[in-house]
Amino acid sequence: MAAEKEAEDSRQSRRGTVCNIVISQEMHQNQPVIFNPDFFVEKLRHEKPQVFVELLLSNITRLIDLPGAEFAQLQGEADPKLPVSTGFLRLPSFLKRKDKGVVFGAPITEEGIAQIYQLIEYLGKNLHVEGLFRVPGNSIRQQALREMLNSGADIDLETGDYHPHDVATLLKTFLGELPEPLLTHRHYHAHLKIAEMMMFDESGNKTSVPNKERQIEALQLLFMLLPPANRSLLKLLLDLLYQTAKQQDKNKMSAYNLALMFAPHIIWPKNVTANDLQDNLKKLNSGIAFLIKHSQKLFRAPSYIKEHARTHFAGSKTPQSKDDLELYAGVVNRSLLPTKRSSEEHDAGQEHTQDALRELFNHVTNMPDSTKKKKLIRQFNKQGTPVRECPRPSSQKHGRSRSFGGLIKRKVLGNQLLTERTETGITQTKEMTKGNGASSIKRTPLSPAQQSSLSLP
Repeated sequence: MAAEKEAEDSRQSRRGTVCNIVISQEMHQNQPVIFNPDFFVEKLRHEKPQVFVELLLSNITRLIDLPGAEFAQLQGEADPKLPVSTGFLRLPSFLKRKDKGVVFGAPITEEGIAQIYQLIEYLGKNLHVEGLFRVPGNSIRQQALREMLNSGADIDLETGDYHPHDVATLLKTFLGELPEPLLTHRHYHAHLKIAEMMMFDESGNKTSVPNKERQIEALQLLFMLLPPANRSLLKLLLDLLYQTAKQQDKNKMSAYNLALMFAPHIIWPKNVTANDLQDNLKKLNSGIAFLIKHSQKLFRAPSYIKEHARTHFAGSKTPQSKDDLELYAGVVNRSLLPTKRSSEEHDAGQEHTQDALRELFNHVTNMPDSTKKKKLIRQFNKQGTPVRECPRPSSQKHGRSRSFGGLIKRKVLGNQLLTERTETGITQTKEMTKGNGASSIKRTPLSPAQQSSLSLP
């Protein structure tokens, strides 16, 4: 009992490791494995699947020309018309294992992905091995490893009992024994059409230069139509092959070389040979190489799909294609631009407010020192007014009193001082500096006309 409980705990732990990479739901609730982190896209997928599928199909047909029969196959309304084998089968039925386990030869499940992820994780640490995925491994070790995976065991591949070539070959075997290719029979003709997407010259003639932008957009839409388990495993596999190709200087495996190794396992129809595919063989190999090179962009929803999903639940106008999104964005941007008149009115109002604040602050600073004045200054500073109260020098006397007696004294003393200035021909004008309260004396000689106009009171 203890051993069974430990094995179950290890399986749950491994399953949690996969879920850290692939956000997933329980299969018995028919919830798909989710790659797209956009909340509203997934909300639309789960709550309104019919609307979601129709949205994707309408945009796929906008990008690629699918005849009626092929479009019906993509929708699942007709059986796929695939090449028929005329020679030796790639995997004869009498060579298949009769006792199919939970992993090999069975449809893709979440439990099967958790088991196969052990192989993918180990290979991700050994990408430097030369000839990875090309050099075959030891058949005896592969058979032992296969049985352990089928039994649901947790395998420690770091012990050195298995070589990376054993694990890489077994991963290809798993893909080759799936009942249906990883990219599915329904999508076979769509991938051929995507491989034919080319640029057009100025005269409107088709060139031999691939239109990568439209190819990526079409693949993003097509991948969102894949069964959830297929999409999950495809993401893990393409990430592994992408990292492998990045180290081709060590392992000698470019993206195209990897495509040659994996195209028969993930896109070729079952039970066919290279001769059966004829002219489509080059398209299929180039298509898989394209998937590997651009794998980091293919599992994102196009921007207009995200916008449609968001606005669908917001109840506003929903752009359904790339053209609608550009038009919609243009209208929104124009509506957000302020008019010249409103901008001028805003500037004028702001200038008036600044003048009023400046006048109020000057009035406060001219008030005699008191607790109320300090409180008002602090309020101005707290509200972000750029003017600060400067401290008075300790040696400076307090400002003159504004009492009634003080006004009389200043009036009398001011007249006497004016008489003295008239006799000496010099006037002293006292100006109070508003910022720090300091006084400055400015001596200005009087003209003869000013002297004659002055008289004693």
